[in-house]
Amino acid sequence: MGIDLPLIWLLIIGFGIMMYVITDGFDLGIGILFAFIPNRQHRDTMVNSVAPVWDGNETWLVLGGAGLMAAFPKAYAVVLSALYIPLLLMLAGLIWRGVSFEFRFKADEAHKAFWDKAFMLGSIVATFFQGVTLGAFIDGIPLDDSSYAVAGWITPFSFFTGIGTLIAYALLGVTWLILKTSGPLQQSMVRITRPITLALLASIAIVSFWTPLRHPDIAERWFSFPNLWFFLPVPFLVLLACFAIFRCLRGVPHAGPFVWSLLLIFLGYTGFVISVWPHIIPPDLTIYEAAAPVQSLGFTLVGALLIIPIILCYSAWSYYVFRGKTQDGYHE
Repeated sequence: MGIDLPLIWLLIIGFGIMMYVITDGFDLGIGILFAFIPNRQHRDTMVNSVAPVWDGNETWLVLGGAGLMAAFPKAYAVVLSALYIPLLLMLAGLIWRGVSFEFRFKADEAHKAFWDKAFMLGSIVATFFQGVTLGAFIDGIPLDDSSYAVAGWITPFSFFTGIGTLIAYALLGVTWLILKTSGPLQQSMVRITRPITLALLASIAIVSFWTPLRHPDIAERWFSFPNLWFFLPVPFLVLLACFAIFRCLRGVPHAGPFVWSLLLIFLGYTGFVISVWPHIIPPDLTIYEAAAPVQSLGFTLVGALLIIPIILCYSAWSYYVFRGKTQDGYHE
C-alpha cells in the first residue's frame, strides 16, 4: 500500500488552519473585546498580552494558504474565484488591524482613540468575513460552470456563521486574558465570559440544526446508523466543555477557561470536518480529484516536513519566554 499523499497534505493544511484559528483567534478576540473595555490602560494591557507573539501567529494562515495552492491547486483556484470578495475583505481587516496595532502605541493623545477604534474594527471585519467564508464553503461551490456568482456567498447562513465566529474568537480572547491578566481587568473578563460562552453554545446549536436542514447529505451523515452512535459524543462533549468553563470561573481562575475554550473550538472544527469529508470543495470535489500530481505532492511534502517543526519550535519558545501575567504592559 502506497503513501496517501493527498490525505497527508489535507492533515497538514487542516493542522495549519486549526493552529491559526487557535492562535490568531485570541488575538482577534482581544480586538473584538475592545467594545466592552473602554479603559485605556486596560486596553494597553490587553494588547501587550499578545504583543510578543501576535505576528508569528499568522504564520499558520500563510502555511494553510500556501499548502492549499501547492497540494490542491484546483481547490485553491475555485475558492479564490468564488469567494474572493469575502477573502479580500478579510485580508483588508487583517492589514488594517496590523497597522492600528502598531500605530496605537505611537499616536499622540489626539489620535489614540482613533487607532483604538481602528484596531477594534479591523479585528471585527477580519473575523466576520472569516466566518462568512466558512459558511459559504459549507453551503458548497457548484462546479458545473466555469464561472461563479459574485454574490453567491451572501446568504443568511453565511452571515450567521460570521456572527458565530465573532463570538467564538471573543471567547478565545476573554479566556486568554483571564490567563494572562490579574486584578480588575481579569475580574471584568470573568464577568463577560459567562454570557459569551452561552452565546457561543446557542450559536453552535443553531448551526448544528441549520446545516443538516439545508444539506440533506450532511443530515444523512450525522443522523444515519451506525454513524449516529459514533458522533453522539460530540454534542455531549460540547456541553461538558461549557460546564467546565463555568466551573473554572469560580474563585480565581487561571488557565482552565482557556484550555476548555480550546476544546470547544476544536469540537466545532471537528464537526465541520465530519460534515464535509472527503470533499475539499463541497459538494462535488474530493481531495483526490483536486490533488496535484504525486511528484508535486511528494516534493512539497519534504519542505513542509522541514518547516513545520521549525515553526512549532520558535512559536513554543516565544510563548515560553513571555509566559506569566501581563501587568500594565509588562510580564511578571
